[in-house]
Amino acid sequence: MLLLPATLTAREANDTLRMLQQGLRAQTGDTLLVDASGLQHFDSAALAVLLECQRLASAWGKRFEVRQLPTQLANLAGLYGIDELLPLAAAPEVPVVA
Repeated sequence: MLLLPATLTAREANDTLRMLQQGLRAQTGDTLLVDASGLQHFDSAALAVLLECQRLASAWGKRFEVRQLPTQLANLAGLYGIDELLPLAAAPEVPVVA
């Protein structure tokens, strides 16, 4: 699983994409999972980075999923009409303790 940084704006996009590309190459398995839970400050560049990761995963024959995409970023994706392009991973189930 790859982790997004706390800040991902146009200023950090190229460096973040380079870091994620390196992580992609090291990933094994058939699914590339990106965890966005740490993302706190972002703009539309974060969507561009995620879409490029999805494109790379597809080119390498892998599925792509995003975990814990911040609501505001998901809303932005919807506004741009690309929300269907970012498959969200199901939230992990929390065990019930009796």
